[in-house]
Amino acid sequence: MINVFISGQGYFAEQVLRAYLNNGINVIGVCCPIGDKYIGKLANTFDIPIIHNLNVNSLNTLNKTIDLGVCAHSFDYIGKLTRYKSKHGWIGYHPSLLPRHRGRSSIEWALRMKDIITGGTVFWLNAGIDRGDIAYQDWFFIEPKLFNLNPKEAARILWQDKLQEIGVRLLLKAVKDIEAGVYIRIPQDNRFSTWEPSTEVKDIYRPDALMIGN
Repeated sequence: MINVFISGQGYFAEQVLRAYLNNGINVIGVCCPIGDKYIGKLANTFDIPIIHNLNVNSLNTLNKTIDLGVCAHSFDYIGKLTRYKSKHGWIGYHPSLLPRHRGRSSIEWALRMKDIITGGTVFWLNAGIDRGDIAYQDWFFIEPKLFNLNPKEAARILWQDKLQEIGVRLLLKAVKDIEAGVYIRIPQDNRFSTWEPSTEVKDIYRPDALMIGN
C-alpha cells in the first residue's frame, strides 16, 4: 500500500482527498492553512494528521514513510529536501496543457490568448515552476461563448465545469498507477512553452501581451 501526503487547500484539495479515501488510498497526512474548512475539515473527520508548515522537520513528525507527495491547489514551495523526503517524489496538477501557460493564472491566459483547446496536466515537481516531467494530460475545446465574457469569470467557469474534475481524476489515476509500479515521465517540450504573470498583480506587463487585448 502506498503512503500519500497531500499539500493543498480549499474545495479542490478536499475532493482529491475524498477521491483517495473512497478508493482505498492511504493518506498519512495533509498540509493546509490553519482553519481550512475543506480538506482540513475532512482530514479531521478521518483523524488524518494535519501540519501547517510544510518542510522536512514538520514531515518528520509524521513518523511514517512518505511514498508520494501530492500538490492539490497548494501554494507551498516544495523545496529539494522536501521533495526528496518522499520515496517517489511529488506530483501536482496544473490547469493547462503544459508546457503552455506556466504560471499562476494559466486558465485566464488561455482565454486572453484565444486558445481554442485547453486542459489539465499532472506533472512531476522539480526545482522549476511548472517545468517537471508530464505524467498525464486531458484536453477539451473551449466554448466560443466564453471568449465574450470577462476573462476572470470565464476562467472560473472553466475551472468549475471542466478543469477541477480533470484534476481530481488524473491525480487519482496517477496515484493508482504509481502504486501499481507504473511511472510515466515525459519531458516537457520547451519549444512550445509559455509563461505568463499572475493577473492578480496590478499593471500586468508582458511585451507580447500588448497584442492580446483583454
